[in-house]
Amino acid sequence: MGTIDLSDWHGFTENPYPYYAAARAEGPVHRVHGPDGPFWLIVGHDEARAALTDERLVKTPEKVGRPSLGRAIGRTLLESDPPDHTRLRRLVAREFTARRVERLTPRIQEITDRLLDDMLPAGRADLIDAFAFPLPIIVICELLGVPPGDRDLIRVWSNKVVQFTTSDEAAGARAELAVYLDGLIESHRREGLGDDLVSALVRTRDEDGGRLSGPELRGLAYILLIAGHETTVNLIGNAVRVLLDHPGQLAAVRADPGLVDGVVEETLRYDGPVETATLRYSAEAVRVGDTEIPAGEIVLVGLASAGRDPARFEAPDTFDVHRDARGHIAFGHGIHFCVGAQLARVEARIALTTLLARAPGLARDPEAPPPDWLPGLLIRGTRTLPLRW
Repeated sequence: MGTIDLSDWHGFTENPYPYYAAARAEGPVHRVHGPDGPFWLIVGHDEARAALTDERLVKTPEKVGRPSLGRAIGRTLLESDPPDHTRLRRLVAREFTARRVERLTPRIQEITDRLLDDMLPAGRADLIDAFAFPLPIIVICELLGVPPGDRDLIRVWSNKVVQFTTSDEAAGARAELAVYLDGLIESHRREGLGDDLVSALVRTRDEDGGRLSGPELRGLAYILLIAGHETTVNLIGNAVRVLLDHPGQLAAVRADPGLVDGVVEETLRYDGPVETATLRYSAEAVRVGDTEIPAGEIVLVGLASAGRDPARFEAPDTFDVHRDARGHIAFGHGIHFCVGAQLARVEARIALTTLLARAPGLARDPEAPPPDWLPGLLIRGTRTLPLRW
């Protein structure tokens, strides 16, 4: 076990993987001093996978005397443990089914085609702004019943929440989003419930005898809205960026579009959109390798580091779309496995297949500035991705 000061990791945001490799060589868990205080970071694959199912690492901060980050929102799936988590996730899973995702496939293709119709004639664009962001935000907003005119506002709030620009900005964004979601839920009830997910959750609350509280309903809508698009935005962006960095792999995919599923899974392993899982707390002392994490500590599970662990993946720093990437934990593991993983995979597959087919000359824009990387340890990606074709 070593002690790491993030301020000493120069260039970490742009390329964290050499730092993770050095940390793994010293042990699977390290105490880290970050800008918001100390925490423990698990960097080994097997140890990370085990931590994601360790009941001693709880998600509810109040269990260890710490305040909730999402007080304005209410209890979410990401800050709850069984039995509350079991009850809330069952309600979401009941509505967020494979059948519903499958029914969305034609609509996802339609949105993809329309976005590319608008983007491609110009010959160049920022892929994030013109394509990677609009696709999943349109899909999740339609799925939840969010009015089209509110999408840009949702994007502003979401960016502040997940990028942790400052703690005050994030808290303010959560508070504003909480007011918005209360209004959205009330408008669904007042104007009539439809076939969208928010209507389904409202209906559940009205019919289940109060088992789903108002703050819980708001928390479920919040997590579906934010997590339902942020992961996919950066999965699409990262996949395109990595393919352009590996022209041999890009050529292989162009020759065999059936490899796109391999692109999605290998991107998730190699440079996935979620760098670390959301916060866990040690309810009691937990031993990881030869190191004991004391009770009451913040613990981050390094999903990105786990994907590059040579103890699990051969030649982990090589991007290979032919690789069997099964075993990666980019969407988590255990009871907190991402409920929207299937939707993210479907959206990414359709987006990449269609983009590569319709833009055969896709390349980085040589006049663009260096990538502007997203800050923080939660989301891995760039704010922009200027391309030409």
